[in-house]
Amino acid sequence: MTDPIDGVADRLLDLIGAEDPLEASLGGIPGHDHELRDLSQEADAEFRDRAVHIAAEAELAPASVTRSVVLQQSASLVDKLNAGLSDHVVANFFTAPAIRLATYVPRVVPTSEQTERDYVQRLSEIPRYLAQAADRNRAAIADRRLPVARMVRMAIEHIDRYLDQTPDTFAQPSLTDGLRAERDRLLRDAVRPSFERYREVLRDEVAPHGRPDDKPGLCWLPDGDAAYDAVTRVHTTTARTPEQLHRTGLDLIEALADEYASIGSRVFGVRTAAEVQERLRTDRSLLWGGADEIIAHAKATISRAESVAPQWFARVPEKRCLVEKVPDAEAPGTAGAYYTAPALDGSREGTYWANTDKATERARYNAESIAFHEAVPGHHFQIAVAQQLTDLHLLRRLASITAYAEGWALYAERLADEMGLFSDDLARLGMLAEDSMRAARLVVDTGLHAMGWTREQTVEYLRANTVMTDVDVQSETDRYIEDPGQALSYMVGRLEIQRVRDNAERELADRFDIKEFHDVVLGGGALPMPVLDEVVTDWIAGKLTGEFTGKLTGAEGSPGT
Repeated sequence: MTDPIDGVADRLLDLIGAEDPLEASLGGIPGHDHELRDLSQEADAEFRDRAVHIAAEAELAPASVTRSVVLQQSASLVDKLNAGLSDHVVANFFTAPAIRLATYVPRVVPTSEQTERDYVQRLSEIPRYLAQAADRNRAAIADRRLPVARMVRMAIEHIDRYLDQTPDTFAQPSLTDGLRAERDRLLRDAVRPSFERYREVLRDEVAPHGRPDDKPGLCWLPDGDAAYDAVTRVHTTTARTPEQLHRTGLDLIEALADEYASIGSRVFGVRTAAEVQERLRTDRSLLWGGADEIIAHAKATISRAESVAPQWFARVPEKRCLVEKVPDAEAPGTAGAYYTAPALDGSREGTYWANTDKATERARYNAESIAFHEAVPGHHFQIAVAQQLTDLHLLRRLASITAYAEGWALYAERLADEMGLFSDDLARLGMLAEDSMRAARLVVDTGLHAMGWTREQTVEYLRANTVMTDVDVQSETDRYIEDPGQALSYMVGRLEIQRVRDNAERELADRFDIKEFHDVVLGGGALPMPVLDEVVTDWIAGKLTGEFTGKLTGAEGSPGT
């Protein structure tokens, strides 16, 4: 018999897809491939009401992991809507409406006549979508919820790169003749003109109201503190305050010094963490020689990880992770690397995107750690394995829970060292460099959005306490400004996963099995941190009492869920 919570989860999944059709298409939520989000205030109110109603339904259901996920995802959607970031965020490719459009749409490749029609229908929605984005920007300015001037300029530059690009990045291949002609007409007469009009709005109406670099955080906006509290809950799934997170970051930065000194003395022959970090920042021999090196190294690193993974995981992705370079139009404003998930129907494979822009200014010592984070055993393992859990409700396979996803990926960097995957001590220093950056994110994200830090304060803190190159410091700072709270998820999630593992190892002693532990963590889909704690605790109890059989199916009520 069907569990009543499944119907509630169905309704929530459809709501999540309607609220973000672009993410739905990439993630595999069906029924929204022809849509773009309704950006009106009225739509926001409807989405909020539906989420609240779904949560009320879930409250009446018996306790289960699926119920807990429904409740967290409903609350997260309400928090996201209440934060209203898209009103004043204009350049970040994860959160700014226009930039997300240019980033996401080209990645949804039609595979049938129906999906081709969906693609063309979505193109026809772009003028309405961008007009609504402009209206939201205007309304936010009237409410004094102003964008950051620097980011408006970056958005204009991004749109200019799109408009200058040939062939058009929105032009999907393999369409039937009639649909191809309609696609070309829409691109010429609707899509490109609507981007040109939106660019004019940014230049003429939005840019003159931009905030200066000394007031980039949410705390400078009306209700900014409440907005930051909301996005912090979304991205950490915990009740930790900005002050607590800030202090955690400071403590972690201090604790990393001994590891830097120990490993760095072997690599560089110097004694202090400061000396090691200075070498990593300034030694030009530690930078890439060119774009081809970046891609070749990423492929070799991921392949090495894939070959060792079966010794540490009971189940692995059915398909390997592809490696591609970040598209040129997107690269200047994008992180050094990122991952996009495979399509649920198998039409698109999981892909590690390496940024080769300004290749000779990018460090190579942290490339292995980044690949382990983004691909194997990080995001690709977590996301691709979740998609394979066909006995779970689709919501559980596709839920977007940042602390879980990014926490797992950061955990995977340290796990890679346990697995013997780092090629040498220099690459291990790259692991420490990535740890420093994630610890520093706790400090600077809270500094920017809760404590009134300037952009320059953020840049200087990152320069002093991480080993990022200046190009990365600048791009990361802009990312934190326009995607508040997201940067908190990495270290919060990693610390929680490591905490529950430490507890399991302590409680189970010689009965602890790393393959089983990883299967418990990955075998129930993405989970809020408190729910993951409960799941692992139940698994430990089952092992201690002999009730755990060794079978982790991921079905409701099993140790994996």
